[in-house]
Amino acid sequence: MGLETLFTPRRVAVVGATEREGSVGRAVMRNMLDSFEGETVPVNPNAESVLGREAYPDVASVPGEVDLAVVVVPGRVAVDVVRGIAEAGVENVVVITAGFGETGSEGARRERELRAVAEEHDLDLVGPNSLGIISTPAGVNATFGPENALEGSISFMSQSGAFITAVLDWANDRGIGFKDVVSLGNKAVLDERDFVEAWGDDEGTDVVLGYLEGITDGASFIRTAREVTAETPIVLVKSGRTEAGASAAASHTGTIAGSEAAYEAGLEQAGVVRAENVQELFDAASILAGQPLPETDSVAVVTNAGGPGVMATDAIGDSGLSLASFADETLARFEEALPEEANIYNPVDVIGDAPVDRFAEAIEIAMDDPNVGAVCVVTCPTAVLTFDDLASAVVGRQAESGLPVATCFMGGERTESAREILGEAGIPTYFDPARAVESLDALRSYAEIREREYVEPTTFDVDRERAREILRGAADRGDTRLGVEAMGLLDAYGVPIPEGDVVSSPEEAIEVAESIEGDVVMKIVSPDVLHKSDIGGVRVGVRNDDVYDTYEDLVARAKNYQPDATILGVQVQELLDLEAGIETIAGMNRDPQFGPLVLFGLGGIFVEVLEDTTVRVAPVSEPEAAGMVDDIRAAPLLRGARGRRPVDEERVVEVIQRLSQLVTDFPAILELDVNPLVATPDGATAVDIRLTIDPDEL
Repeated sequence: MGLETLFTPRRVAVVGATEREGSVGRAVMRNMLDSFEGETVPVNPNAESVLGREAYPDVASVPGEVDLAVVVVPGRVAVDVVRGIAEAGVENVVVITAGFGETGSEGARRERELRAVAEEHDLDLVGPNSLGIISTPAGVNATFGPENALEGSISFMSQSGAFITAVLDWANDRGIGFKDVVSLGNKAVLDERDFVEAWGDDEGTDVVLGYLEGITDGASFIRTAREVTAETPIVLVKSGRTEAGASAAASHTGTIAGSEAAYEAGLEQAGVVRAENVQELFDAASILAGQPLPETDSVAVVTNAGGPGVMATDAIGDSGLSLASFADETLARFEEALPEEANIYNPVDVIGDAPVDRFAEAIEIAMDDPNVGAVCVVTCPTAVLTFDDLASAVVGRQAESGLPVATCFMGGERTESAREILGEAGIPTYFDPARAVESLDALRSYAEIREREYVEPTTFDVDRERAREILRGAADRGDTRLGVEAMGLLDAYGVPIPEGDVVSSPEEAIEVAESIEGDVVMKIVSPDVLHKSDIGGVRVGVRNDDVYDTYEDLVARAKNYQPDATILGVQVQELLDLEAGIETIAGMNRDPQFGPLVLFGLGGIFVEVLEDTTVRVAPVSEPEAAGMVDDIRAAPLLRGARGRRPVDEERVVEVIQRLSQLVTDFPAILELDVNPLVATPDGATAVDIRLTIDPDEL
């Protein structure tokens, strides 16, 4: 969907424009007249004119072409009004009117009707329940907010209109400008993916920012954002991280919040830089819009104050950056340029009596070092140093070196003009040394994202029809929760499983046991008995002579535990040497926004206690699966810690990918646990499985 004309209209109709003081219709009309370079037309059947402009009864009556209609009429008539706008040939509509999905069932019905009208007429529709939109190059301020935006290269979307009004007030005080600003509202038609795609193609947008309470289609967003972030950084604040926050988001905008784990994984896979709060959001935006990307993660700190220099060093230790180690030639130049009392090692302390020339020379020496990827300049006010002169020196040295720079000018009013000097050159400055370092860390993070090479997920040769038959068989029995009777699913998708079978009589159990070398494991198979070990439904190390009695005992235990339980039989399985391997878990939970969320981690009976797991949104590629193995705290155990032989990590990575393909191929699988997945030096074997299915999806 191309959104060029949404942001570059020549004629805008404000439908519901009025002169009534305190009304939204008057505020939107006033904002447009104050800023818009094109023609603003009021539409109101009960007025001859609004704020000195001739009014029309409806959009169809407006002479000439209308490029954008802004709707501020009451909710009860909004759908019919939008229908009339569409029939008049308008392609772009912003529905500021509230009273839709955020208000309950009646509002949700109205929102469905609005969406149907938009789909029928192929409308680019923002909202409803929106503050409106701003586009500074065209002078569009189609909002009812009290502030317009300064012009800049940041495009910003928010699911909260109130958040936009606060941000604009804050940003204007700090000289931060925007290209486009969009209040997403309820996202009935256009959502975050549409604007990410549009701004990714927009030469006037250097950075995309967003405040989101939820993502409409997580998988689609990942695909789009992954393409955009190859050239344009995206920085997002995602609220609703906690259970209480997610509930508040749902009541606010009608969002069904997905799990925080899904958002964390999905946004990371999409290449999005995640901010935790508004300060981090705009700190990252400022440096990404104004500074080049670093070639290494090593930072030089140059300061005239020891304490703040140490604070910056601590912040580097807490980040993904590293403190640069200077070359011998650099140290020699520092010794020659700085007094004996100065510290020539990183952080470089030019000491408090340093004039601008000494400070500037130290910055230049640090920038010349081949080991330095970025520079953090930290300064406190002194009688021999003016911030304006130092700011000008920093700007000059940065322009010559091409290295990214973040600054910390610790002071009050005397820093204001220095901030302007730095800001005009795209160099961010902060009061807190940690914020300067964190902004450089955001730059590093995006540099790593740019260097990624996306690999398409592997498509394995699998027996999909056999898997479908197993799932359909369960559905036909009325089973929605499956256990070891579904091990064939794993076998069909090439995941190694122990030798064995599910049997329905003691005689069959003996036959299967005799075909397996050594003792066996026997487990009750029942969809009604999920935690088999809790009732003694699992026997390990059963000899052939004991198989018959063990079969009958397992069935009796299950019936005593739950007399009406469905007993499908007993699984007779090869006994694996668990001491030779590591018990891991691989599984999936289907997230409402992102779809199948694949999990890997340390498994066994303590998986919920240890919580050493990581997730990715399926389908999972080979590098992503390898990253999952790297991410868990227990990764050293898999690689041979404490004298153990390392497990076959390649096979573990392959199993993760095969499970990802299984759950992607079958949306009917809602949840899946393979626990334990025993990883050994010779491979990886799935010992047990549990899954939940939705028969309606088969």
